[in-house]
Amino acid sequence: MSQQISLWSIGPSVYLPSLLFGIGQGAIAPVIALSARDLGASVPTASLVVAMLGIGQIAGDLPAGMLAVRVGERRAMLLATAVSAGALVMCIVATTVWVLALAIAILGMAASVWGLARHAYLTEVVPFPLRARALSTLGGTQRIGMFIGPFAGAGVMSWTGTDGAYWVHLVAAALAAGLLLALPAPPAPASTTPVGLDSTAEIIRRHLPVLRTLGVGALMVGAVRASRQVVVPLWADHIGLDPATTSVIFGLSGAVDMLLFYPAGMAMDRLGRRWVVVPSMLVLGLAHLVLPLAHSTAALTAVALGMGLGNGMGSGIIMTIGSDVSPTASRATFLGAWRLCADMGNGAGPLVISAITAAAALAPAVLAMGGVAGLAALAMGYWIPRYGNRA
Repeated sequence: MSQQISLWSIGPSVYLPSLLFGIGQGAIAPVIALSARDLGASVPTASLVVAMLGIGQIAGDLPAGMLAVRVGERRAMLLATAVSAGALVMCIVATTVWVLALAIAILGMAASVWGLARHAYLTEVVPFPLRARALSTLGGTQRIGMFIGPFAGAGVMSWTGTDGAYWVHLVAAALAAGLLLALPAPPAPASTTPVGLDSTAEIIRRHLPVLRTLGVGALMVGAVRASRQVVVPLWADHIGLDPATTSVIFGLSGAVDMLLFYPAGMAMDRLGRRWVVVPSMLVLGLAHLVLPLAHSTAALTAVALGMGLGNGMGSGIIMTIGSDVSPTASRATFLGAWRLCADMGNGAGPLVISAITAAAALAPAVLAMGGVAGLAALAMGYWIPRYGNRA
C-alpha cells in the first residue's frame, strides 16, 4: 500500500461529502420527535419514531457490508444518498405517524451504508501508521456535521416550519452526491488481494472469536457512549433545570467532544489503541459515577464536560479497532458485522437506562452505566491485540 497517501490528498473527496451528509443528519435529529407529535403521536410513540433511526441502522449494518463488497464503496454511497432522498421526501409528505416511522427507519439503513462504505474505503487505502487519524477524522466530520446541522435546520425552519429540517438534509445529501460525482475519485486501494464474496454468515462464523470478545467490548463502549446522551438531559430535568439551560450544557459537552477528534487519532497512532480506549472509558465511567452528586447547574456542567472529554478521547476508536482486526478478503462484510456490535450497544444504552429507571430510579441507572464503562475498559484493555509498528 502506498505510503504517499496523506489525509490532505484524500480530504476533499472523502471528508467533505461526509461532512455534508452529517450536517443533514444533524438538521433532522432534533425534529423527528416534533414531526411525530405534529402528526398526532403520543410521547411514547414519538420516542419510538426517534428510535426507528437506530433500528434502521442496526438492520442495515450487515446488508451494507455485502452491498459495499459487491458494488464498491463509491456506488454504495451514491445509492445510499438516493435512498435517503426518497426517504426524506416521504418525511415531508407523510400524513401518518407510521409513514414517518418507516421513512426514518429507511434513513437509518441508508446512513449505515454510507458510514460502512467510508469506513471500509479508509481501511483499505490509508497506511497503518495514519489509520487512526484517518478514522478519527471521519468520526470528527460526523461530529462537526451533527453540531452544525441543528443550527442550519433552525434557520430554515424559521421560514418553512418543521419540514425545513428535512429540506436541509435533502439539499445536503444532494450536494454530497454531487461532490462524489464531480470530484476526482479518491485513490483506489493498492492491495491486489481478491475481494471475496463469502456470505455474511460465513464471515461471522469465521471471525466469531473476534466478534464475541472485542465485539462485545465494542458493544459495551457503544452503550456507555449512547447513555450519556440520555442521562445528562434526564438528570438536568431531575434537578429542575429548564430546557434552554439543558441545551446549553449539552452543547458545551458536544463542543468538547468535537474538538478532540484529531488529538485522539494522533494518540492512537503513536501510543496504541489500548492507551486511548481504556482512559476514555474510565473518564466516561467516572463521570457517570459522580453524576448523581451533581445538584446544581455548575456541577452538572462540569460532569457533562467530563463526559464530552471522555467521549472525545475515544473518537474513532471503534472504527479503528474494527479496521485493525478486519480481514483483507470480504473486509466490508466483516466491518458490517463489527459495526453491528457497536450499533447494538448504541441502542442498548438508552434501553438499559429506561429499564433500570422504571424498576428503581434514575440514579441507580446512571451508576449501572458507570459500571458498564469499567467493564468496557477491562474488556478492551485485555482483548485489544498488541501491535508493533504495523497491523
